[in-house]
Amino acid sequence: MNLASIPSPSTGVIELGPIPLRGYAFCIIIGVFVAVWFGNKRWIARGGKAGTVADIAVWAVPFGLVGGRLYHVITDYQLYFSDGENWVDAFKIWEGGLGIWGAVAFGAVGAWIGCRRRGIPLPAWADAMAPSLAIAQAIGRWGNWFNQELYGKPTDLPWALEISEGPNRAAGTYHPTFLYESLWCIGVALLVIWADRRFRLGHGRAFALYVAAYCAGRGWIEYMRVDEAHHILGLRLNVWTAIIVFVLAVAYIVVSAKIRPGREETVEPDRDAATEKKDGPADENGSDENGSGENGFGEDGPAGSGTDGRAPAKKDPLTKDEPGRDATAESAEAAEKS
Repeated sequence: MNLASIPSPSTGVIELGPIPLRGYAFCIIIGVFVAVWFGNKRWIARGGKAGTVADIAVWAVPFGLVGGRLYHVITDYQLYFSDGENWVDAFKIWEGGLGIWGAVAFGAVGAWIGCRRRGIPLPAWADAMAPSLAIAQAIGRWGNWFNQELYGKPTDLPWALEISEGPNRAAGTYHPTFLYESLWCIGVALLVIWADRRFRLGHGRAFALYVAAYCAGRGWIEYMRVDEAHHILGLRLNVWTAIIVFVLAVAYIVVSAKIRPGREETVEPDRDAATEKKDGPADENGSDENGSGENGFGEDGPAGSGTDGRAPAKKDPLTKDEPGRDATAESAEAAEKS
């Protein structure tokens, strides 16, 4: 007999006045907004511009949703394409079913497109967003609570989750794996924030740390779940995915630290400054990079000029005098000859 437990919502729909909103979708939306807000603060702290995170999120979020849904449908195809199932349900994302692996992979593709359009490096943007993504996952996991899904093995612990009778589930109390993962993601966010400040992680290493830390937790949490899943060599498919991605993330951290140590000095170059540098700034005297002044001449003057930079004197067209000759001296010389 349980002395305490966590009740599940009686419905997965939140009524916002006349507008019904699925609790699962609501958690995803809140997670996205928090991630963009916090990611923007971290991006500005690293030298980026306000609004850049939101601009790139316009690309990353839709790609992430599509990727997350594709991963879920592909790995759990029997829920939609088996006999007696309706394949149209594969498009009902509000009923739950997003694979974080597909969401991050496809979201990275969308972020890459957005970063290229803004002319900024994807690894730097990913580092700024790493703890924000973990927080978004922590919030989004509560959508599973609304849908009474992805719970663990039966338990009588005080924090056991109450599950009611429903399609493909039996009433009882189970491990709240959604809560375990939510708390783990918060811990991952705090770890990345600390490590980033302590070691000044750059070139994608903060993001890789987030991935590795999440996979470490997802492995044991996934092992506790009892929902239907494909198994390979006795382990759930997502456990194998977590192991492989964890190894790749750690390898990236090690190799990247050797090849590109330190952190990026500039994450979002100023376009105006870049243009000025390309054209060549003027010096204090108004000279350009070739050393010429306002008239385009250097201090020695143009070719054929004197050393003081002035144009050479010309003959008088009327008197035919040479420049610098005294007209009185010429008249005296003529009188002597006569």
